[in-house]
Amino acid sequence: MLANCEKINFFSGEEIPLEMHKARMVQRIFLPTAERRLEVLKEGGFNTFLLPNREVFLDMLTDSGVNAMSEAQYAAMMLADDSYAGSQTFYRLAETLGELFGTKYFLPAHQGRACENILANAYVGEGRVTIMNYHFTTTKAHITRLGGRVLEALADDALESASDNPFKGNFDLGKLEKMVAEAGVDNVAFVRLEAGTNLIGGQPVSMANMRAVSAFCRKRGLLLVFDASLLADNLYFIKTREAAEAHRSLAEIVLEIGSLMDISYFSGRKLGCARGGGLITSSAEHYEKMRGLVTLYEGFLTYGGMSVREMEAMNVGLKETLDFQVINQTPIFVAALGRELVARGLPVITPFGGLGCHVDAGAFLAHVPQEQYPAGALAAAVYLTGGIRGMERGTLSEQRGPDGRETMAQMELVRLAVPKRVFTLSQLKFVADRLAWLHKNRELVGGLEFEEEPESLRFFFGRLRPKGDWPERLLERFLRDMPSGV
Repeated sequence: MLANCEKINFFSGEEIPLEMHKARMVQRIFLPTAERRLEVLKEGGFNTFLLPNREVFLDMLTDSGVNAMSEAQYAAMMLADDSYAGSQTFYRLAETLGELFGTKYFLPAHQGRACENILANAYVGEGRVTIMNYHFTTTKAHITRLGGRVLEALADDALESASDNPFKGNFDLGKLEKMVAEAGVDNVAFVRLEAGTNLIGGQPVSMANMRAVSAFCRKRGLLLVFDASLLADNLYFIKTREAAEAHRSLAEIVLEIGSLMDISYFSGRKLGCARGGGLITSSAEHYEKMRGLVTLYEGFLTYGGMSVREMEAMNVGLKETLDFQVINQTPIFVAALGRELVARGLPVITPFGGLGCHVDAGAFLAHVPQEQYPAGALAAAVYLTGGIRGMERGTLSEQRGPDGRETMAQMELVRLAVPKRVFTLSQLKFVADRLAWLHKNRELVGGLEFEEEPESLRFFFGRLRPKGDWPERLLERFLRDMPSGV
């Protein structure tokens, strides 16, 4: 009989995450010298998105599309029916989604933000309001592009760096009710509930909160949209942090979640560990409203811009989401990295969430003004220190207001993503070691300013420059303490 343990104990008493897999194929990585890392930063405009991966030692930018697939997923890719219309691959995936979520209709798309585009075009209009537990960058961009507004009804302590609230992603029902009353029910495009709120530290939403938000919306006839991209991590936290759900199977929980939502969408690059995405619903009305947009923007209804091979891999990956020892592989390693950082006195978001470990850049670089993008500066310094590529999740990830004024983020974070089954424990210890050194020498790190600033989604391809010569001074200190240069 196979054990399905929620926690594996060590006789030593140590709290160590255990890989529930073995490596059968490996990818060679290289650690550039510190001098080369500074050159690469300058070439990439101090934006970690613009760094070539050949110059990155540990790529912790995202878990999107870089989770390790299983052998069963690779095998399934060989079964793909490569037809333009009516592929059997589509029907297999649609059937799996129906079994998991209890939904009737599936619309494929090439990734999660493509689903956001379809939703925005179908439901958002000039002046209409979308209410969320927290926004995501591309979601907000699609809504504001069409003249809509985004409101956030998050709990008061959701933005506290250190907290013992196990579900900081929860909606505040009182705030939600007030926002709906002020906007007017008819002016609310939809309410969006995001699993594992990305921009505030991968913080989960409780099952109880999902039920309450669903009941609230149904009583008022409001459309409830669920971003299930980070559902796997959120399921782990429901099982381990919500006592009332501990006895239930993952299949039971997912099926209930599907029944609570009017429309769910997901990035398969996160959920299912394959490159694609999709929208699901049981409403013929909503299906028909979005169907034409899929064909217009993505591709025919039965492939939606996705490779059928990726659809086969996603089909298997979604089924694997019901395996606890698959979905626990990101959260337990995030927690391991988080504990290492906390032990060294670094400010990180607690409780540890999913997706990655989130460093509080505002506290780490308290001397850097927010208008000089401390999270962006810290991400650059982390790369310079260890060849580690993280992602800025702060003011750089916001967008300027219509008047050109900077929108200051509510949190300045550097996300160190931990893709499923990718990194070893020794590599995470290396990350903690380099960040500990950087924290000790943090007074050397200065701010950034834009050299080239795009109008939209500037964090993807904007170029910045340092305020002063702090990168050179940081490199000099690093070479003094680490004379090997690596």
